[in-house]
Amino acid sequence: MESVDIRAALARIAGERGVSFAELSRVLGRNPAYVQQYIERGSPRRLSEPDRATLTRYLGVPESFLGGPPEREWIAVPRIDAAASAGPGGLVEQDLHDGAMRVDPAMLRQLGVRPANASMIAVAGDSMLPTLADGDAILVDRGDRRGVSGAIHVVRHDGLLLVKRLVRGAGGVELFSDNPDYPPIALDGAPDIVGRVVWLARSL
Repeated sequence: MESVDIRAALARIAGERGVSFAELSRVLGRNPAYVQQYIERGSPRRLSEPDRATLTRYLGVPESFLGGPPEREWIAVPRIDAAASAGPGGLVEQDLHDGAMRVDPAMLRQLGVRPANASMIAVAGDSMLPTLADGDAILVDRGDRRGVSGAIHVVRHDGLLLVKRLVRGAGGVELFSDNPDYPPIALDGAPDIVGRVVWLARSL
């Protein structure tokens, strides 16, 4: 039999919301006595998952309040308030954060990114097509500044943010675009790496 605590929790929440058992039964599409019988007599023995989801949605509480799985805690990843240019020019990084995007912590673990090092940056331009398109949101691991050759990075160059593929060669470091219409950029000295691009989100 389902826990008495769950039935008591449903009765308490309904009372706090000023919702009658008959109204909850109506929401479920059941006979008027259905919820009262469940709470007071334990019949049915259990709430079905769809019924539990409907009740918690109607009452405005997490499913975990009525025996459902615990709510997943999403991580707020700050968005750098500047675009990383994937075309000619670029935008100056303002080092401001606004409009955080919430991501699944399991995804960050899978990508090997610590939450404190994660940032979202918008892509501007077409030089990284077909890999990255204008308007894409990229997840940047600011803790990874090793400059892995062949990987895509966000780099500061001449006071601008660029998203490019970093290539190390005998002559030094160059920033390559995936779009062959754009020539590589040769760097003097070590690159100023903001972080490595590890994931992207794209609107369809």
